Amino acid sequence: MSSHAEPGPAAKRVAVIGGGPAGLFAAERLRAAGLAVDLYEAKGSPGRKFLIAGKGGLNLTHSEPRPLFDSRYRERTAEVAGWLDGFDAEALRRWAQGLGVDTYVGSSGRVFPLDRKAAPLLRGWVRRLKEQGVRFHVQHRWLGWTDDGALRMQTSDGEIAVSADATVLALGGGSWPELGSDGAWVDTLRARDVDVASLQPANCGFDIAWSGHFRQRHAGSPLKPVVAHWRDLHGAPRELQGECVASEYGIEGSLVYAIAADLRETINRDGHALLELDLVPGRDETRLRADLGRPRKGRSFGEHLRRASGIDAAKAALVFEVLGKDAGSDLDAVARTLKRLPLRLPRPRPMAETISTAGGVRLEALDAGLMLPALPGVFCAGEMLDWEAPTGGYLLTACYASALRAAEGVIDWLG
Repeated sequence: MSSHAEPGPAAKRVAVIGGGPAGLFAAERLRAAGLAVDLYEAKGSPGRKFLIAGKGGLNLTHSEPRPLFDSRYRERTAEVAGWLDGFDAEALRRWAQGLGVDTYVGSSGRVFPLDRKAAPLLRGWVRRLKEQGVRFHVQHRWLGWTDDGALRMQTSDGEIAVSADATVLALGGGSWPELGSDGAWVDTLRARDVDVASLQPANCGFDIAWSGHFRQRHAGSPLKPVVAHWRDLHGAPRELQGECVASEYGIEGSLVYAIAADLRETINRDGHALLELDLVPGRDETRLRADLGRPRKGRSFGEHLRRASGIDAAKAALVFEVLGKDAGSDLDAVARTLKRLPLRLPRPRPMAETISTAGGVRLEALDAGLMLPALPGVFCAGEMLDWEAPTGGYLLTACYASALRAAEGVIDWLG
């Protein structure tokens, strides 16, 4: 988007609250429409979670074709698909290119900047927004509204009131609260009769009651490749191959994050979830039983297990974790366990340490332009809305797409 002259005194003024990708992108579109835009960020600089998320390589979006891409948003597929009609993965890549950031498709289909870094993109973006006339106000924490409808802001100099013709809330979810997304807005909106689904962990690990021996010896061990088996909420069997990690507290990693929503909702319903891992993809149970039945030649059963099945020490330890130290006395049970190692998951990890959160402002509480009819002139965008998606670029793409929809809703509403 090109730069714009400073808005005149008669220009409508929009307050954007939240300096993450959704807030920044809404501000960009609003400013392009000639509106005066003030962006308020609770922390000392915008985009802090964006920067942290990009530390391992900024995954902007995914190359998966639609409508498969849309299906990653689960129960909200239809609604998010409508946003993506206005701004999809290809549009996001073109937008990044407009900032001088070329992208490439990785082997997994994920899309990254060529340098894989978030900081250059964010710096260029904020600089361009300032040149376009967006006014940034950092260390301004939104507290709600005054009795006459002004926005309450907590600053280092005390509380102030801010007036705006429209407001875009882009306050994030409840993960990584130290970076600004603390979910404090939930009670504020509920007090105004806005329907908000409780925030829950998403893209998260899960607790498992490992023995002290396993935790001490194998915490942090990668488990790859494995095939996860589980049942969705309708009881249908599901499976997915990938990689995960046996952590000190339980299990985490990309494979677990991809199926976390089903596991979490099963725990919500039943009090626990069962996750089964095939530790030896490519070998069937019959072959494993035959391999395990070969002579040990003086080796311990643990060493024999690793050699016969081709697994590493961490996977072998998982078998002992399930079957006990005398696992070698029942080779049929060992073969079954290698193909379907059962893990009981009592709870997801705390929301504060998860990648993202589910829940938020229910989409039924918003109109087509993402305005709250209960609060005319107040629009919502980004992760604070009630949708979720796995990692892989889907989260960022929907944040951008919803921000554009909210910004265009503001433009239409202001006439």
